[in-house]
Amino acid sequence: MKLARRLTLWLLLGMSAVLVLSGTLRVKREIRLFESDMRHDQHLLGKVLGAAVTSVWEQEGELPARHLIARANAEEQDVLIRWVWLAAPPGSPDAPRLSPAALADAARGREVVRTEPRDGHGGHVYTYVPVDVPGNRAGALELGESLSMERRYVRTSIGSTVAVTAAMAAVSALLASWLGVHLVGRPLRELVAQARRVGSGDMSARVPVRHRDEIGELASEMNAMCEQIIAANQRAGEAAEARIAALEQLRHADRLNTVGKLASGIAHELGTPLNVISGHAKMIATGEVAGGEVADSARIVAQQAERMTVIIRQLLDFARRRGPERSPVEMRACAAQALAMLAPLAAKRGIEFELTAAEPELTARIDTAQIQQALTNLVVNGIHAMPRGGRLTVGVERGSAVPPADHGGPAGEYLRLWVEDQGVGMSEEVRAHVFEPFYTTKGVGEGTGLGLSVAYGIVREHGGWIAVDSELGRGSRFSIYLPLDTASAGAQVHVI
Repeated sequence: MKLARRLTLWLLLGMSAVLVLSGTLRVKREIRLFESDMRHDQHLLGKVLGAAVTSVWEQEGELPARHLIARANAEEQDVLIRWVWLAAPPGSPDAPRLSPAALADAARGREVVRTEPRDGHGGHVYTYVPVDVPGNRAGALELGESLSMERRYVRTSIGSTVAVTAAMAAVSALLASWLGVHLVGRPLRELVAQARRVGSGDMSARVPVRHRDEIGELASEMNAMCEQIIAANQRAGEAAEARIAALEQLRHADRLNTVGKLASGIAHELGTPLNVISGHAKMIATGEVAGGEVADSARIVAQQAERMTVIIRQLLDFARRRGPERSPVEMRACAAQALAMLAPLAAKRGIEFELTAAEPELTARIDTAQIQQALTNLVVNGIHAMPRGGRLTVGVERGSAVPPADHGGPAGEYLRLWVEDQGVGMSEEVRAHVFEPFYTTKGVGEGTGLGLSVAYGIVREHGGWIAVDSELGRGSRFSIYLPLDTASAGAQVHVI
């Protein structure tokens, strides 16, 4: 409606300007024609009356000629006629109303027209027609006519012009308003409503196409755009599902690869309880123990079997494929469980774990299995970086941090889970590519180059990022930054 009102207003202004200009030009043209007709009539009347005055003056004298002029003046209702002497001094009854230059023209026999300035009564037009009379004096007929008729005519023309302009403006306003509402306003409202629906995510509605004009073409294109967006969303959804499935397969493959690495260490870990179970079982079978000792041996066998079950369950839980399940988790316990799984592998390589926490019960809303996979990958990477053994430290703390440019977001408090080794460290070039898939500095068969990339993707999906500090020969520190779960303060927190 706003556009329709503006179109109507501009149409009225433009049309009114054209009509006013046209009326002004027409009135001026009529005024010129009116004055031209007036001068023409005065010219004809002066010529005819001048010839008669000349004839009467020559035959009967001056007095009869003046009586003829008086009768002509009495018969003419609109024209005032009188006799003037061109050489009469100013102020005398027979003196003409002419300037010296006009008097000179009239004395040479030329017809002179003089228009008095228009005043409140409309002014006058005077025509001086020289007349040849006996004697040496030059005389002329003065024919004067008031411009009051012209003034009335102008007022009438202006009134009619204003009336016509107003009528045409009213008709045009009604027509423009109707056309604006039906041809512009209503289609545009439908397009605006459709744009709002599209902006809110509703692609099901369609704009009716009623006209084959630019607005109709826009409505058709908007309908086609909705179809294309629906198709694009479907393709994007399918691509996202395929990408999620591929990422999940990649993470599962990486998890199984880590399980394979853990297997050798866990096999050694299972060896001790198996030997204990075997020894006590043989003692019971051969009768080397009797009485209460049999019950003690059986109890030891059960304890060692339970120990083996816990170790195997941890390994299976880590390797099992499942969907993400986020919940508030106490991060120190989460890190301790991951280190417990990796302890046999670290022990084989002469590496000692240390777990520190600046404050108790720091929680984050995470999927435990996924974050443990990311942490495991960082710890395994640190183990491989220390071929001569040493200490690997894992810490949990709260700290202020500014997200990197590719992550975005405001500076604030984050939970920091860091892994620090005493290994060989990394150069600047290696550090720049360390999170790229399939990038590895290990030998053939020692690594796939997926561990750090998978860890980085998991942390990004949890709203965090991984930072790296490393120096050749002095080890590396990988820091996982996760949003703190402040909403769970005082609520029940899942402790692993």
